[in-house]
Amino acid sequence: MKKSLTERLAILSDAAKYDASCASSGTVKRDSGASGGLGSTEGSGICHAYAPDGRCISLLKILLTNFCIYDCAYCVNRSSSNVERARFTPEEVVWLTLEFYRRNYIEGLFLSSGIIRSSDYTMEEMVRIVRELRVTHNFRGYIHLKSIPEASPRLIEEAGLYADRLSLNIELPTDTGISRFAPEKKPANIRRSMGDLRLKIEAAGEPTLRTKKRQRFVPAGQSTQMIVGADGANDATILATSGRLYSSYGLKRIYYSAFSPIPDSSKNLPLIKPPLMREHRLYQADWLYRFYGFGIDEITANQTGGMLDLNLDPKLAWALSNRAEFPVDINRAERERLLRVPGLGTKTVKAIVSARRFHRLRLDDLSRLGISIRKVQSFISAEGWSPRRLIDRPDLRAMFEPQPEQLSLL
Repeated sequence: MKKSLTERLAILSDAAKYDASCASSGTVKRDSGASGGLGSTEGSGICHAYAPDGRCISLLKILLTNFCIYDCAYCVNRSSSNVERARFTPEEVVWLTLEFYRRNYIEGLFLSSGIIRSSDYTMEEMVRIVRELRVTHNFRGYIHLKSIPEASPRLIEEAGLYADRLSLNIELPTDTGISRFAPEKKPANIRRSMGDLRLKIEAAGEPTLRTKKRQRFVPAGQSTQMIVGADGANDATILATSGRLYSSYGLKRIYYSAFSPIPDSSKNLPLIKPPLMREHRLYQADWLYRFYGFGIDEITANQTGGMLDLNLDPKLAWALSNRAEFPVDINRAERERLLRVPGLGTKTVKAIVSARRFHRLRLDDLSRLGISIRKVQSFISAEGWSPRRLIDRPDLRAMFEPQPEQLSLL
């Protein structure tokens, strides 16, 4: 029996929830107010995500179809799965996007798909959708397209002309894991597609000799996703892979998605999902690597079994393992050292560097800057304050660990 549009929307929006990479940050400002058209990348709007600047964004997050010719063991939409299947036509996706936007439900589209017929056929259908939105309907909202790594470079390049961000998902952190759980996927092909996309993005960023303008091509860059806890890789391995991907392919973001057990899955997959706190700690470690000057080896060096501490954030765990680096004098230390102090972020460090030009800072001054004194006082010295033996206390870790909670018996 043919399913209604509403029924298919329920199936294909639910199927898209396993793809975590849907934040609309980093794109150019583009508004239809002055030039005509429909939509905006800056406006407010069924999928809620948070950009790094804290802005809550709403995207229509759907699959074109959950049919798939691949049989990846960790994927609920694999060919051998018995899930209920559905498919949109390109025209239906275009209509849904425009209608949801007109009702102010969304500010953009996140579109992914299972592989149908072939990689090129699937990618061509997705490119047709974004071309129709941009060219025919002058849609100026945000578009994030989940690209098919095995697709023709020509199709991926055309997608980049219309999408704000493209993602090419690596899925698992090791080639061995990919070969074991997704044998149809070729890690070398995924990396080659990432490399080609990086070269095209960099080329588009160079001003032309004639007009001195830059070409609009994937302005929000490319991203990828890794599944955490499916193949047994520890956090040190995951972060090492992330570091190589960031440096080699200029990724804007890597998303970490905790593996979720699926019906009728392979016996080689875990029976329970990893704690969500592990996913959170990986994001924190990723942030330290990208914005705080930490090396991957520093973050994971003293972690048992290469796993991040679930009770402490990675910066605090590093500080407790490197107490000789502290206390840090907030009135004299360079910015790089201040960024390593637990409780200090990039914005508060900037505020400290600016404020100390006028007078020597005390703990009260830090409190007025919105800094938690409890978090930083063990690791800094300030005017009128020294932690003395606080940094050497054997129970210092216990001061920061979450307190045990009484579990309910009901």
